[in-house]
Amino acid sequence: MPDTFSLSTFDISIFIVFIVAVISVGLIKSRGEGKDSESYFLAGRGLKWWLIGVSLIAANISSEQFVGMSGSAADYMGLAISSYEWMAAITLVVVAFAFLPYFLKTGIFTMPQFLDHRYGHATRALMAFMTMVLLIFVSLTGVIYAGGLTMSELFAGHAFLGFSLTTWCWIIGMMAAVYIAAGGLNASAWADLIQGIALILGGAVIAYFALTKMGATPVAELTAGSANPKDVADTASGMAKLVALNPDKLSMILPREDKNIPWTALLIGLWIPNFYYWGLNQYITQRVLGSASLRQGQKGIVFAAAMKLVIPFVIVIPGVLAFNLFSKDLADIDRRKNAAEWTAYETHLGKPESKVYFEVGHQWTRLNADQAAAVQAHNLAVLAAAGGKVDDLTGHALSGSDRAELLARLDKVQGLEKHSIQGYKYDAALNLLIKKLLPEGSGWRGFVIAALLGAIVSSLAAILNAASTIYTMDVYQRYISPNATQAGLVKSGRIAVGVFAVIGCLLAPNLDKFGSIFKYIQQFQGYASPGILAVFVFGIMNRRGPGICGVVGLVLNPILYFCLDQYTDIAFLDAMAVCFFTVLAVMWGIALAKPLPQPVEFKVNSRLDLTASSGAKVAGIAVVIATLVLYVIFSPLGIAG
Repeated sequence: MPDTFSLSTFDISIFIVFIVAVISVGLIKSRGEGKDSESYFLAGRGLKWWLIGVSLIAANISSEQFVGMSGSAADYMGLAISSYEWMAAITLVVVAFAFLPYFLKTGIFTMPQFLDHRYGHATRALMAFMTMVLLIFVSLTGVIYAGGLTMSELFAGHAFLGFSLTTWCWIIGMMAAVYIAAGGLNASAWADLIQGIALILGGAVIAYFALTKMGATPVAELTAGSANPKDVADTASGMAKLVALNPDKLSMILPREDKNIPWTALLIGLWIPNFYYWGLNQYITQRVLGSASLRQGQKGIVFAAAMKLVIPFVIVIPGVLAFNLFSKDLADIDRRKNAAEWTAYETHLGKPESKVYFEVGHQWTRLNADQAAAVQAHNLAVLAAAGGKVDDLTGHALSGSDRAELLARLDKVQGLEKHSIQGYKYDAALNLLIKKLLPEGSGWRGFVIAALLGAIVSSLAAILNAASTIYTMDVYQRYISPNATQAGLVKSGRIAVGVFAVIGCLLAPNLDKFGSIFKYIQQFQGYASPGILAVFVFGIMNRRGPGICGVVGLVLNPILYFCLDQYTDIAFLDAMAVCFFTVLAVMWGIALAKPLPQPVEFKVNSRLDLTASSGAKVAGIAVVIATLVLYVIFSPLGIAG
């Protein structure tokens, strides 16, 4: 792949016009939005369903989804990574009818305020602190880093836009801060309307060009994404080749021992981050807290749920196609980006006395059987030389479970050096699709890159708005300036936006040490999300649990998750499930031992119309059914079989 990426004057013009349009809409809609805290932080509680729905998707989808999910799809996971999207559709429907009525009824600005209603001030303060840490040091810095990395790699060597990673981090961070500081949630929601539509259309454009290229490419020039591809003619359509070459990758079910999304996570583990993210995560829920009514909020959430069913087809499927089309390019990029690992491989393979062993990628193992066998033989020899047990592994170490067991034993031996050989740079899949498929001078390059940048900025804007709201309402107003005026609260929020943006831009360039940023964000959430979800679920289901239950639940979870993460081999999604049910059981035990004399009541503290939407309920049921049908289609019994 060439180091430079050429853009025509037309492409650059579209790119710049898009950026100007987004910022202009945000600033125009910010007029008059700073008169009080409700108008600034919650758009005056006047958001309509269509604006809520698109804004939820725009706030959610950013570069870590575009880059990370398409990269995971190019890797062995394929369509299975779509569970983050399709299970979210069901989650959103549940949130609309099980959670939202309580939130709007109490008239809260933030999720910690709801815990104050249920448990008391201590639980509210603890959750505010935990949420601030997650928003600023995980979500904000993660999205800025992923966005800056994507833009810097796309424009590497470009005369006009070839900025460094650090410079791009500051550009996108300040873009989001400008219109959020000016107009708050209303500015964010209206800018999201442009960005949300653009990102879905941009993904669809990439999918179209990828399928077209697939159909025009002889089968011999394509790389199969599954171990046992089916026969397909050169003249077949791109869709037919996609299905024939990727039967394993088009299955939503992965083995139990998989460390990313084992099938057990579909039963329990993956629901926990989903319910936390879509029901309790401030930068998502702030959009529905700004609903004009319960009916509008429920319609908006179900609309977002329906759009979630489409996302895998415009982000994940192109990632699968990228491997079929450009596996050689992905391999070349990996050798260039991870030269030190490959040098170690070439230097030490076959020399067990070097005390160096290797972990190799799943797909590389499948496509390079002889080399993979040599790696396993080398690793066995290293383990034997170190005095480890190898007799039960010799002769069948190439099976997935035995490879994992061999590596686990090597990891425990002191004095050995480990190197990882993935074989392919999967996170480069999106960049390859854009650079190699979108025709220069057509305007599509400029539009797709602008849509990607818009997705990044919309997510940043949502995070900044949420973090400033929690700081102002749960920290500043409560502990710093209890008698602050409405103008003072708005000013506090605007200052917080600027400070948080600067912190994020300063820290973001240092995140390259964490590898996959998508996995980094998801995995780190485990220190808080299971406990927060358990505290909320318990608070609604059990009204007699004392206030101490909330504090215990929030404190116990990170301790338990740390122990599981550091001292066991359990997949992080399964660890979340263990934490959730353990915390829930402890809280229930406290409630049984020391129940409140009277159940807690959630009093109405809102002027909103709290009538539920029957139409949204019917549409929500349809979304759930459609999701289940998709799981059947893309299962070993469906298209994957």
